[in-house]
Amino acid sequence: MSQETHPPICDYEGSDYQTRFWDKGGRQYEDRCEAIALQRLLPKEGHLLLELGAGAGRNTSRYNGFDRVVLLDYSRTQLRQAQEHLGYSDRYVYVAADIYRLPFVEDLFDTATMIRVIHHMADAPAALRQVHSVLQPGGVFILEFANKQNWKAILRFLFRKQNWNPFKLEPVEFMPLNFDFHPKAIKNYLRETGFQEDKVLTVSHFRIELLKKIFPTSLLVNLDSIFQWTGSFMRFTPSIFVSAKEIQKKRSIKSLSKDIMAYFKCPHCEHTPLSRTETKILCDNCLQYWKIVDGIIDFRGDKE
Repeated sequence: MSQETHPPICDYEGSDYQTRFWDKGGRQYEDRCEAIALQRLLPKEGHLLLELGAGAGRNTSRYNGFDRVVLLDYSRTQLRQAQEHLGYSDRYVYVAADIYRLPFVEDLFDTATMIRVIHHMADAPAALRQVHSVLQPGGVFILEFANKQNWKAILRFLFRKQNWNPFKLEPVEFMPLNFDFHPKAIKNYLRETGFQEDKVLTVSHFRIELLKKIFPTSLLVNLDSIFQWTGSFMRFTPSIFVSAKEIQKKRSIKSLSKDIMAYFKCPHCEHTPLSRTETKILCDNCLQYWKIVDGIIDFRGDKE
């Protein structure tokens, strides 16, 4: 396997992000708006869903139409919080791994989601290629991204309050490993990596602290729910949800095994199947192994 320059990773290990940002950060409006967008874009049912950047499992319970959900995050801290929230049911598989080197066999998942994650991707197309490789033919991919061309950024640019141009296609890194993307750039990335944009929803139209203080959250959420459909022709909100379909693969879908070991390949040499003991997963080809810690399979590094 060729060695390539590895993009930097935004690591939430040890972070209190769920508590600080969501539980106590006054983000009820954003959370409820995102729940509506997800409900509108998700297939009503499915077998196996991959939640990329699952974090502490904020959205996981919203995938109740799926038989099994694989929660993937680079941070074991976040996955442990998800376990505390969701429990140790066979329905959930917890995997710590690098999104640029997914440890899954090809054509495995019928659906994948990536919510509030791609804005940490220094190489977004590389991440999307990985997602495409593990989706089944015709699979559904739901992506949320931070919109560079939002109306606040446009006003700041017009009044010379910011240097970067929201109308240019290249992403802007407004702080280390935090990127905003142009909607057309995301559409291009998806097309180049084997997806076709299907539905687009604009989300968080009223993400303004003054409005959130003045008006009831339920009112703003209801209004946002109405305006989300404007994504088909107007995209100026800070958050955008895209539903895309895999379009390049032939239409033959393999049967899904209930044994989770059938899901994995070696992220180092791509060998499959892998072997398992109570405490680790082993590649019989290159002899790398990865620990299983408190129910979390840790594929983050190659172990000798």
